[in-house]
Amino acid sequence: MLKAVIFDMDGVVVDTEPLHYKAYHQMFDDVNINVDEALYASFTGQSTQAICQRLCAHFHLEDAPERLVQLKRKHFEYLFDHDESLTLIDGVRERIEEYYEHGITLVLASSASMPNINRVFKRFDLDRYFKAKLSGADLSKSKPHPQIFINAAKASGYTKKECIVIEDSTNGIKAAHDAGIYCVGFKSPHSSGQDYHLADKVITDFNEIAYEKLKYMS
Repeated sequence: MLKAVIFDMDGVVVDTEPLHYKAYHQMFDDVNINVDEALYASFTGQSTQAICQRLCAHFHLEDAPERLVQLKRKHFEYLFDHDESLTLIDGVRERIEEYYEHGITLVLASSASMPNINRVFKRFDLDRYFKAKLSGADLSKSKPHPQIFINAAKASGYTKKECIVIEDSTNGIKAAHDAGIYCVGFKSPHSSGQDYHLADKVITDFNEIAYEKLKYMS
């Protein structure tokens, strides 16, 4: 029986993708590279560090990946503080509150850096609901490697069979699948070009996983 829900953050809890898109493209301009939409879509679900390592290798940049990371985060932090379009994904607060009220343990497992996770949680007052927050930026391997979800299940205090993951990206869904955890793929309008075939269930609206519908999953 379901005991814990593990949430991805970007594209699942909060609509940060437009801000990340702007921040990444400002960084691309800074280092004079042209990233097409197919390559950009392949980054979804990966950590900034992993993406910048790929960029440096792909474009044979002399810049260190750490410099690209710093540039991107500088742009993102400015946008986070000044772009008023940032909102929670429709319906996710209702599900978070409902799961919490029914005693479901909630864990956040995101490829975002911990400062960005904390920034989002403070802005939307989410800390009260979550038992733990994990950042893929703290791990040696990013999604699609399953380590973050293996760690998240451990942090929940329950077995993997008692957990589910909610993810919106190809990389995140594969990570949950390889971790051996039931995965709900959220087909977000902000996560185009993603592959959901490894998800155990695919949804387009959080009403599809209201507590009464969700409690017997996993």
